[in-house]
Amino acid sequence: MRSLVLAFCLLLVAQLHAEERLFFQPLNADSRLQEQAWRDIWRASADAGVKTLLVQWTAYGEADFGGADGWLANSLRAAQEQGLQLVLGLYMDPAYYQRQRELDGPGLQVYWQYQLGLSLAHQRLLREQWQLPVAGWYLPLELDDVQFLAGERRRVLRRQLQDFAAQLDAPLHLSAFSAARLSPNAYAAWLGDLQALGISVWWQDGEGTASLATPVRRAYGQALPCSIGIVREAFRQTSADGQPFRAEPAEPQRHYSGCHADAVFSLRYRPWGAPLRGSAN
Repeated sequence: MRSLVLAFCLLLVAQLHAEERLFFQPLNADSRLQEQAWRDIWRASADAGVKTLLVQWTAYGEADFGGADGWLANSLRAAQEQGLQLVLGLYMDPAYYQRQRELDGPGLQVYWQYQLGLSLAHQRLLREQWQLPVAGWYLPLELDDVQFLAGERRRVLRRQLQDFAAQLDAPLHLSAFSAARLSPNAYAAWLGDLQALGISVWWQDGEGTASLATPVRRAYGQALPCSIGIVREAFRQTSADGQPFRAEPAEPQRHYSGCHADAVFSLRYRPWGAPLRGSAN
């Protein structure tokens, strides 16, 4: 009887800590993995409780990771065979953060419209050529309250995202992080307003980058409405500002109410994602 109780408790703990949604950020270096390694990774993901894989992007600048018959598409087919639902990331401009800093006013509005157009065209290509079952689309253009501090910028962005989401054939997901420029309540209201458009909005908890002091980032998380999902960072950044990003694995933390949907970033830093570490961090 005691062994049965222990087994039940262990099962309950596993369910409480199951990572139902897991981010995967593809890199060109990941192409070195063989088919069996991918099958092992996706099987381990499913065993850990993962049900949905959020792929951060499927095109990064000129890199398309082999296209419809390439290593990324084939690895995602193997993930789907393990029962994982796919939220596919769209197009990412490698110069996105630089362009955000350089542009203002109509220039920024045109830039965003152009990037959304590229992602819409890429979404159609994925449907026609990759032919994967898709549970949603992820827009890899992350939002922050530095570039969108001004209310007019946020209003323009809202209109653009509303129009973009209406042209997709599956729900839109996007993520955001805070630089503590808006107050916690104003920031929460902004994300809640975007979520009200039918967009799945995810807030990055900042535990891995630690760019904000602990009490500050906790204040932002605690202010969020339950409708906003929380991305728990499973890494600790080891690189300094201005250096190429490097990090080491760390256990993702739970600091906020269980009313939020949650996801973990990212597969690369989970124990079974070790084969993805090595040449890229």
